[in-house]
Amino acid sequence: MNTIAKERPTSEDSEQLKTQPKTTRPAGRAESLAARIQEGAANLAAFAEGLSEEEWRTPVSETGRDGRSVGVIVHHVASVYPIEIDVARTIASGKAVTDVAWSMIAELNAKHAHDQAGVTKAAALELLRRNSCAAAAAVRAFTDDDLDRAAPFSLSYGAPVTAQFVIEDHALRHSWHHLARIRTALGR
Repeated sequence: MNTIAKERPTSEDSEQLKTQPKTTRPAGRAESLAARIQEGAANLAAFAEGLSEEEWRTPVSETGRDGRSVGVIVHHVASVYPIEIDVARTIASGKAVTDVAWSMIAELNAKHAHDQAGVTKAAALELLRRNSCAAAAAVRAFTDDDLDRAAPFSLSYGAPVTAQFVIEDHALRHSWHHLARIRTALGR
């Protein structure tokens, strides 16, 4: 298990926290979620950095058929962080997300695969680093109340899920999920 080093707050940070209302203090859970987002992205980046050009272009099997290349998948993970965070923010605000369907996700993924078929490793990894850091920073701004707020979410079949669940099931899990699939495809 990896350990995450935590910065120690300064006395100035501590004084500032004491004067903030409870619901606007940085949440320990939010920090933990953000750290795990960054850990997953770092693991994916570290693995991808060591791939040959042939491995970068290797198709990853999807339901028994060849699918997107490793490189396209790495870029895909990087490119959807902003969307995943926007959905979590919407749920955290108490608003339902009802206009997203799995068929739409499949169409967006297919278009992305077509548009990014020739993505370079350098471009994908730079986007992965930038967007995962931005996603983690956004998650750190969530309060415990935000994380606990629930609203209907169409990708969860209309179930009222919490913002924390959306973060964990999308922005956090995404890099881990795809790294496991890439490793399987490459036999590593």
